[in-house]
Amino acid sequence: MTWLPWVRRVGWAGLAALLLLVPPLVLPSFYVNLATKVLIFAILAMSLDLLLGYTGLWSFGHAAFFGVAAYAVGLFTLRVQNNFALAILVSLGATALVAAVFGLLVLRTRGVYFMMLTLALAQVLWGVAFKWRSVTGGDDGLPAIPRPDLSPLPFKAVTSADFYVLTAVVFILVTVLMFLITRSPFGHSLEGIRENEVRMSALGYNVWLHGYLVYILSAVFAGVAGLLFVYYNGIVSPTDLSVVRSAEALLMVVLGGGGTLFGPIFGALVVVLLQNLVGIYTERWLTILGLVYVLTVLFAPRGIYDAIRRRFPLARLQPRARYASSHPE
Repeated sequence: MTWLPWVRRVGWAGLAALLLLVPPLVLPSFYVNLATKVLIFAILAMSLDLLLGYTGLWSFGHAAFFGVAAYAVGLFTLRVQNNFALAILVSLGATALVAAVFGLLVLRTRGVYFMMLTLALAQVLWGVAFKWRSVTGGDDGLPAIPRPDLSPLPFKAVTSADFYVLTAVVFILVTVLMFLITRSPFGHSLEGIRENEVRMSALGYNVWLHGYLVYILSAVFAGVAGLLFVYYNGIVSPTDLSVVRSAEALLMVVLGGGGTLFGPIFGALVVVLLQNLVGIYTERWLTILGLVYVLTVLFAPRGIYDAIRRRFPLARLQPRARYASSHPE
């Protein structure tokens, strides 16, 4: 029956959602904080996958939106009021506005020119954050940002466990929303544009408008990760806008597998664990990460998630998009 695969996927998704709520019950605070960081960066990686895996647009400056949302939350919380709902509106609104302006510029290009332009615009924002000390704090950033005030709700996101639950709930909502987007006619049209823009244009699709909309959508989702991260970290600095942050997100997508949505989650898990657990024992965790990347390219060229799906067919929550290559055009 055609509905059986969907029942199976919903069942697996429900089980995964329940398992997400287990860590605060069984793990010490260090590992709960680590799990929180994994979920935050998984949202960032999935947002980039909307551009890279589904639309074929390789962005080297995706951290721009992560950082804009983080700075918006920091400035609003420290200088206006600690109101979580308003902070969300302000940060995501600022992120969408910046993405709308950037999109008008970057979507005039394709391929290497698109990558370089996204990188250049992100570096412009990094320079502003670094030099405008009176507003952004310069290289010192904006410290002492408190956790969100969720009044009048009885739930307080002050402890590590409470904030993890908040992050897990947001992660589930974002994942479901992204899943619906990628499985919608709009999502399928993005895959068609990635495969052959000329053909999709000949069929009557507005290729530029599709790219513009998905660029803004991916930026807003990256902003969600940014606003969560500033509450998690308690500080925002130019590092959150840097090319290093963009490279981390890109590596997560490539390791996990682009065009799968769930692949970047595994990529975020690998990168964050290597950075925080292996980094405790050696400063050369980047060397180990590079080795993991080489092994992934050699033995799982379509990403970790694809290898897991091939090994465990029952875990196929989502059909894989036809992801052409792990290299830009």
